Amino acid sequence: MNTVNFSNLKDFLNQKADLYNCPDFIKDDPISVPHRFTRKEDIEIIGFFAAIFAWGQRKTIINKCIELSERMDNSPYQFITEHQTSDLQNLLGFKHRTFNDTDLLYCIEFFKSHYKNHPSLESAFFPHEDMSVEEGLNYFSSYFFSLEDAPSRTRKHIPDPKRKSACKRLNMYLRWMIRNDKRGVDFGIWSALSPKDLICPLDLHVERTAKKLGLLKRDKPDWQAAVELTENLRLLDPEDPIKYDFALFSISIDEKGILKPF
Repeated sequence: MNTVNFSNLKDFLNQKADLYNCPDFIKDDPISVPHRFTRKEDIEIIGFFAAIFAWGQRKTIINKCIELSERMDNSPYQFITEHQTSDLQNLLGFKHRTFNDTDLLYCIEFFKSHYKNHPSLESAFFPHEDMSVEEGLNYFSSYFFSLEDAPSRTRKHIPDPKRKSACKRLNMYLRWMIRNDKRGVDFGIWSALSPKDLICPLDLHVERTAKKLGLLKRDKPDWQAAVELTENLRLLDPEDPIKYDFALFSISIDEKGILKPF
């Protein structure tokens, strides 16, 4: 990262992160849907879907997550672990962009299989201590598709670093589950990883702002770009670099990408 005006850049992004990392951020963001729940397993499950659905207009994403929750009787964990085959009729016809009921039914099957033997989805990503985010995402992809009838079409919804993907939506999900800064937005209900080890979710908005600020040089928005951005954010805050996700995203969305001199 260009160190010119480093101090000013750090102050600027700290101010923006502080401005947007607050409960007011929740209502217009997909994270608002898991915030409707209090049970850890419900937060994990509907949070996963909210993250996986997170492309397109945020209002549509939120509405589809609410629809899915209602189809599961607003009790995702109970529905997944206790449903009868006939109950799955409630899920037929569900669709969000390219995610359809074939993908959904497999997710339900996977979650049911996992929760039979594990108390949390955390172990689906990090079954061992001292795993990195990259290792965890690669493990999750392999584990998720380990059931015999895994549909090939669902693979496009579960990316991994092995395939060079930036894994924006899953990195966002990990941010939600792991960061716990007492600001009321992220949940912080997983402890396998420290916030300092997270990778910044790299979507179009974050990428655009990061490049304007000189935090990202790589042209291709792949895993290497997400790592490059995160490494530069760690120069600003080694303990919690992903808090700047709030700043980079919101500058593009809420401030139309306009960067005033700082």
